[in-house]
Amino acid sequence: MDFSRIFIGFFAIQSMILFSLCSLQFQGISAAQSNVFREYIGAEFNNVKFSDLPIHSNVEFHFILSFAIDYDESSSSPSPTNGKFNVFWDTDNLTPESVKSIKNQHPNVKVALSLGGDSIGDDDQKVFFQPSSVDSWVSNAVSSLTNIIRKYNLDGIDIDYEHFHSSPEIFSQCIGKLISTLKQNRVISFASIAPYDDGAVQSHYRALWNSHGGIIDFVNFQFYAYDSDTTVDQFMGYFEEQSNNYDGGKIMASFSTGGDGGLSPENGFFTACSRLKSQGQLGGIFVWSADDSKSQGFKYEKQSQALLAISH
Repeated sequence: MDFSRIFIGFFAIQSMILFSLCSLQFQGISAAQSNVFREYIGAEFNNVKFSDLPIHSNVEFHFILSFAIDYDESSSSPSPTNGKFNVFWDTDNLTPESVKSIKNQHPNVKVALSLGGDSIGDDDQKVFFQPSSVDSWVSNAVSSLTNIIRKYNLDGIDIDYEHFHSSPEIFSQCIGKLISTLKQNRVISFASIAPYDDGAVQSHYRALWNSHGGIIDFVNFQFYAYDSDTTVDQFMGYFEEQSNNYDGGKIMASFSTGGDGGLSPENGFFTACSRLKSQGQLGGIFVWSADDSKSQGFKYEKQSQALLAISH
């Protein structure tokens, strides 16, 4: 028996297996990482315009209009409308014409709208997810959102409900059917969710992820909801935890320019992002919000995009 040939053949098979494993690992890393930068805009009526923001040509830039809410437009006491969405962002500055203009100027720009949010009205009344039934809410939501999305020439939706008068299962069914229907109808091309580390919030979004994660393109995890003394190492731990909770998703790192908590740019946010990027785990960066950043000259938006644009 020619043992040299057997050895060479065995070595070749080992090499092929090792190459395949490395390829799979590389594909997994590539799937987790992206150069997407996202920014919420319009919720605080600070007269910020799309054109105010710096836009790096080597990132995919998403504006997220905040918010469309299925409440009526009563200024004194808004009430739920069972999926019939109305626009509650700064429509004086963020118009259908301005969406068209910024997308024409910057081919790398997409614009989405966010659903829900924390509160509504002058007295900060909490916004609740409160469907009458799954079928009626989905029907109303598909119809009303399709009208808004087509009027504004939008590309996607973001789910940012934070308070619930429904079970996680009902939330999962409603939002899952909404996203899948809008995608099937080619009304939107992407969808994201915006959970944070709270028991009720996580139970609803994880139920949604477990049943419909395959149609959710980005996880805008609100890392700024953690304590304001968060360290780089703690942030890395939080990121790993949420990557496990939303396994397989593009997890976006995030910070707030409005004085909220979490790891701030001043205290090491970009250090943490550089580590994640070097590990192939940075799904992108998003900021809450352009309204707050305007007075700061959007300096951290520039830094975020510069980091995302670097090739590793």
